[in-house]
Formats: sequence, structure tokens, C-alpha cells
Amino acid sequence: MHEFAVDPPIEERVGDLLERRGETVAVAEGCTGGLVGALLTSRPGASAYLDRVVVPYDYDAIRDLLAVSRETLDAHGAVSEPAVRETAQAARDTADATWGVSTSGVAGPGGGTAETPVGTAFVGVAHAAPWGSGDSETVVARYEFDGDRAAVRERTARQALAELHDAATAREQ
Repeated sequence: MHEFAVDPPIEERVGDLLERRGETVAVAEGCTGGLVGALLTSRPGASAYLDRVVVPYDYDAIRDLLAVSRETLDAHGAVSEPAVRETAQAARDTADATWGVSTSGVAGPGGGTAETPVGTAFVGVAHAAPWGSGDSETVVARYEFDGDRAAVRERTARQALAELHDAATAREQ
């Protein structure tokens, strides 16, 4: 799980940043199946900033654990910008965390379509600003990664942490 790591690894940079700022993160993972959580918990002291990791892997679990709407799932599917947006927000809000991160995608080797080929991944990052400020926001990005199932999953997990790091760093400035 370190084929796409850089030095220092993104999980260490995210952990250092969140711990220093006293912020927390909750994660909801689809195609990464817990890899984002595994990366975050590889750093000693992760309990200072990691609130929870959920891995809802089918529609019923996504609705039950995170209350993503049936309408969103019916209209767009789980591997979509709207579903990943709702999932990131729900991870953040159900945990009352500073940040919510979500992943969804088609890791392969099958399951892709012309619109969503194997290697497609969505990453969502939701920030909770102070109540009444109107500054809470969520960003979702779509990626297409090459490689086998393991490569797509690792690259998606690392990209999710990179997106979190970038969003948190931008709020620092």
C-alpha cells in the first residue's frame, strides 16, 4: 500500500496538520474499502484527529449509515458527484467533525461503463465552519486512475488525503 507514497507520506502530513490545529476528520469510504482510514491510523496518535471511518459499500448501507437520499442514488448512482458530496457532508455532520472525507469509484476489474469507466473515482471533502457563518463548504473532484484494482484503490485513498490536506492548508492562509 505504499506504491504511490511520497516522502513524507500524505497521511503523516494530514495527521500533523489536523493535530496541530485541533481539528477532526470523519471518513466515509466506498471503493477504497477502509484504506483512507488505514492510512490515517498508521500514524501514532491518530485518535487525536480521526473520529471515525465508515465503509458503506451498497445503497442500503449508504442510506442507513449516512442518510444519503434515495433520490440522489436513484438519479445519479453512488459513483457520482452528488452522492459523494452528500456522503462527505454526512460523514462530517454525523460525527460533528471539522472535516468529512468521502470516496467512491469503480476500482475494477469490471463494473465500468462508458460514462464511468474502471479507474473512475470521486473524492469529496466537506468543511464545517462555525454555525451561522455561511462558510461551510464541500468540494468534489473526479479522477480517472490507471492500474489494477489495488492501484486504483491506493491512488484514490492517497488523493483523498491530498485533497483534505490542500483544503485544510487553504483555510490556514
